[in-house]
Amino acid sequence: MDFSWILAIAILLILLGYEVYQLIMRKKAITVLTEDEFKEGYRKAQLIDVREPNEFDGGHILGARNIPVTQLKQRISEFRKDQPIYLYCQSAQRSNRAGIMLYKRGYRNIYQLKGGFRKWKGKTKAK
Repeated sequence: MDFSWILAIAILLILLGYEVYQLIMRKKAITVLTEDEFKEGYRKAQLIDVREPNEFDGGHILGARNIPVTQLKQRISEFRKDQPIYLYCQSAQRSNRAGIMLYKRGYRNIYQLKGGFRKWKGKTKAK
């Protein structure tokens, strides 16, 4: 077996390991909620849309604040540790990353909307 095959297998194993790590971290850090469960608690929580501003301006859940995942590290001080955090994005990928980042910085009670904004049937607002 030549070196290129060994390298390809090593890269594949690293990628697989990373995906498993992300899955474990998400399950540890974030509670995924159905839309009905999300609606029950988001009014008493920090409701954060982690999409980019242009996506947020095109429509968002009524009452949400926009803190894009790309700005999360710089804006971490805007989050309170004494209140639940309800996150969503378009499809749940970016809110996964945001939830894991927050968890690593000591935040707990992190919740995510299952399926993201594209599946949301509740009240919305557009700029």
